[in-house]
Amino acid sequence: MGYQLEKAQSRLTNIGKVKPILGALRTISLGSWQMARNRRAGLVRYSERLLKLLPIVVPRVVGKSRTYRLRKSEPPAEEKVGHVSILIIGSERGLVGRYNKALIEQLRVHRRDMDQDVEVRLMALGSRLIRDLKADGFEPDWTHGLSITALPSYQLAYGLVSEWLRQYEAHELDTVVVIYNADAGAGSYQPSVTRLIPPDLPGQATASAAEGMEARSDAADVIVDTDPVQLYIRIVEQWTAIAAYRLLLEAAVTEHSARFQLMESATQNADDLIEELMLTVQSARRQAITQQMQELAAGSGLLDDTSNV
Repeated sequence: MGYQLEKAQSRLTNIGKVKPILGALRTISLGSWQMARNRRAGLVRYSERLLKLLPIVVPRVVGKSRTYRLRKSEPPAEEKVGHVSILIIGSERGLVGRYNKALIEQLRVHRRDMDQDVEVRLMALGSRLIRDLKADGFEPDWTHGLSITALPSYQLAYGLVSEWLRQYEAHELDTVVVIYNADAGAGSYQPSVTRLIPPDLPGQATASAAEGMEARSDAADVIVDTDPVQLYIRIVEQWTAIAAYRLLLEAAVTEHSARFQLMESATQNADDLIEELMLTVQSARRQAITQQMQELAAGSGLLDDTSNV
């Protein structure tokens, strides 16, 4: 009985030391989760303001050129191999359950469904994801870590998009797809695939902008003191960078929510285990006290020794 009591007390002490760490991780994850959601909501408002420029710019671009793609020329006739970059956004740290495993499974499905004649460049964000990718037999062509103490930066998204657009214009790149965990609400996530390049503004907004120039006298009166094509390209660049940044924040939302849920569950389990161990310790102490009282009573002659009967 003494051994069981010592074992229960030792476990109780260890859990008491771990529980504050779980609580701190839970609090940090909750704060980061809320911060990522707030910043993501701010991007929606910025995108809406950016789209308000379309009724002014798009009709002027259409008037100067039939097409307003970013590519200025057709690819060489002999070039047949497609070039695809896959960016997979994972976690920088652990304690996220199957977060990275779900992404790797989605990557396998996407690679299996792709045309076998394309040249694929795999890019990975997040140190823990990079380690899991290599453990599963993938060798990323480009890797980059994420901040442990802060949310992903817009500079990271803008730098990636700028390089992708340069490669796209030079026909060095045809498509960029992003694999990430999308926010499914209530602290859950769903592995998703989104095409980022070629850039694509919302079709309804672009169409209404091109058709509604005559109906908007205020837009017709606006003076555009720059090349409208270059202005349109700048809008596309900003829109694509914002779209990439939103995916980074979406991944941050789901990562921190997953970690928060795990820490919440671990904290609850620790509380339940502490309660269970407390009952075990109390029961063991009562039994030990009862045994000691019986031994004292027997030693003082208050109880008859019936062991020889």
